[in-house]
Amino acid sequence: IDLRLVVLSGAEADPPALPGTAQLVASLLTQGTATRTAQDIARAIDQVGATIDNGADFDNSYIDMSVLTDHTDLPFELISDMAMHPAFPPDEIERQRKQELSALSVARDDPSYVADAVFDRLVFAGTRYGHPPDGVPEAVGKISAADIRDFYSRYYHPDNSILIMVGDIQAADGFRLAAQYFGGWNNNASPHAATQETVAAEGNRSATEPPQRQIVVIDKPDAVQTEIRIGNRAIPRASSDYLALTVADQILGGPSTNRLYKALRTEHGLTYSASSELDCYQTVGSWESKTFTRTSGTIETVRLALDQMKIMHDHAISSSELETAQSYLTGHLALQVESPDGIATQTLNLMVYNLPLDYWNMFPQELRTLQATEVLDATRRYLNPDDIIIVLVGNASAFVHDLNELGK
Repeated sequence: IDLRLVVLSGAEADPPALPGTAQLVASLLTQGTATRTAQDIARAIDQVGATIDNGADFDNSYIDMSVLTDHTDLPFELISDMAMHPAFPPDEIERQRKQELSALSVARDDPSYVADAVFDRLVFAGTRYGHPPDGVPEAVGKISAADIRDFYSRYYHPDNSILIMVGDIQAADGFRLAAQYFGGWNNNASPHAATQETVAAEGNRSATEPPQRQIVVIDKPDAVQTEIRIGNRAIPRASSDYLALTVADQILGGPSTNRLYKALRTEHGLTYSASSELDCYQTVGSWESKTFTRTSGTIETVRLALDQMKIMHDHAISSSELETAQSYLTGHLALQVESPDGIATQTLNLMVYNLPLDYWNMFPQELRTLQATEVLDATRRYLNPDDIIIVLVGNASAFVHDLNELGK
């Protein structure tokens, strides 16, 4: 059985001055309760060969535990205790803080992480998603025990949570165990909710703002290659354009038919990898092309990537590209729901993003009826090579003087 508790508040709910709070709170849930130490929790999990995972994404925080069915009560007992009675011991707070600061220190030396973090900060500027979900060292170092308890008290309560169980368990038994172990959990606050006005404000650029190409360079003089990110703000997960843009993303840089890889790797030998990602959250999203190249090929690689994005914007995809993307996405859905963990993830995504519960049942049919013209219309709305963010992390002295070739 896989039991997962999801709190519908994550890094997007971080206090503005303290990014990383949601992640620190979630990471501490396994580190002690009112009646169990961190060692007690770890021992109980290890003794039955169970696994546990906990953390925070942008739109939710979670605890997930998988166990053999002859220990079905255990995840209910442990997760309810961690969710309802976290102790947040001072020594564990400091230990977890040091771990996260160490991880952030290592990440800051990783050009790929830096490129992703800078791109996200720029593309989500002015929204609740404009910071790394794991925070920044300056903030993580300042998060106090009071900040942790305040975040917990604001967002960790049953009205803001979903409990899902997948596996060899009858519904009646699941409801009985939920009532037995979570029945004493009381509501104590009302978290913020994303309104339609928030979605509109975070998802759109003002019509009065002229299109502009923004180029940001992070200098790493010792780098022998350049990490490249190119993209713009896109759609929230519940957008009616999600399906069309998902197909477009597959064709531009997905595993099915990848125009970026063909142009950059196959035809010009500039990289070993090129892809694109459509990341969609509750109120906003981004569409980002990602690659890297040797320092001397930086400008050419960016120019070729922009060319592919412009072609995507200006011209309809071919029928063969559409069919390949449709087949891949249909087949990939089957892989996503072949395990209890996958079923839990996909079901919770529907609930987190307020999608119909029959969404995945209807997905293959809606995908098959999608037309190339619909993909083009959505692409033109959300991909504009003249109004785009370009992030370059590498040895700037080798290419900064040629940036004017990429326009402004």
